[in-house]
Amino acid sequence: MGTPTGFTYRAHIDGSVAITHQGKAAGILRGSKASKFLAEASSTDSTGLQQTMARLTGNYKHGNEKCASEHSGNEAG
Repeated sequence: MGTPTGFTYRAHIDGSVAITHQGKAAGILRGSKASKFLAEASSTDSTGLQQTMARLTGNYKHGNEKCASEHSGNEAG
């Protein structure tokens, strides 16, 4: 599985954090989630931050997408 890339974030005056992925809105964090994210963002490297943003926005792969068609419950017909 590859490392997530293309995520950026912007902290707003109201305390919220907007996360984008490749220039498109991916999510908004508010309240305690935003505070925790900003604290983590200031103390982690860029790879860890990319992974955190991917996890928080749901834009990540689980590693099993290609295998789904092989499961007996996913047969067409």
